[in-house]
Amino acid sequence: MTVANRVLIVDDDPPTCELIRDVLSAAEIEACGLTSSTIAALRLSQQRFDAVFLDARMPSPNGLELTRQMRRSGPNKKSVVVMITGDREPRFITRAFECGVTFILFKPVDRQSLSRLLRATQGLIDHERRRFTRVNVERKLSMKYGQDQTEGTTVDISAGGMLVKATRQFLIGSVVQIVLELDGGKAPLTGYARVTRHTGEDFMGLEFETVAPADSKRLQEFLLPHILQLQKNAEAS
Repeated sequence: MTVANRVLIVDDDPPTCELIRDVLSAAEIEACGLTSSTIAALRLSQQRFDAVFLDARMPSPNGLELTRQMRRSGPNKKSVVVMITGDREPRFITRAFECGVTFILFKPVDRQSLSRLLRATQGLIDHERRRFTRVNVERKLSMKYGQDQTEGTTVDISAGGMLVKATRQFLIGSVVQIVLELDGGKAPLTGYARVTRHTGEDFMGLEFETVAPADSKRLQEFLLPHILQLQKNAEAS
């Protein structure tokens, strides 16, 4: 499993798309480019990226429309979004941030401005990557929805959620109470998680909804050594 940064570039101007990809590749960031916003919308609904570069003006859906779609739901709800635009009007910039844009990259795009932007965004990108990096660890947990309760084990865990194998499935969208045994002998992690998907008859994807700050910190401390080992393995391969 690789933990390299993964970035999607969506711009209907091929030279701009290629320039951004070249700069990202030089920074050892895995990037793919698309010139069709329609294809990009489908990809964004199915696959998660650490950051997304979007041209503001494209045939529908344009950059703002794609940002709204991402922020409503899907795997890129919290990904870093960089809006590429030549529009410096305050009203447009305000609208872009209201849609959920993280950074704005003004045209004309050049290598120097891209390098400055990468330095500004790297911390956020790394934070989101770690949040979604899944580590394969098996831990016991129980889940309760109303009067219904089930037991299970984790298949993998990230700071944002987990895949679990359980004796029964709850409906997608259900918010379930969870009790997760992280470390033997210590108090379990408790909170609430939303069922986001079913995989086969026995597996459910859960996204953490409400977890106490102290438990969230414990979870990150638990995951960090596993994530660092993944990074080490990726660098060695």
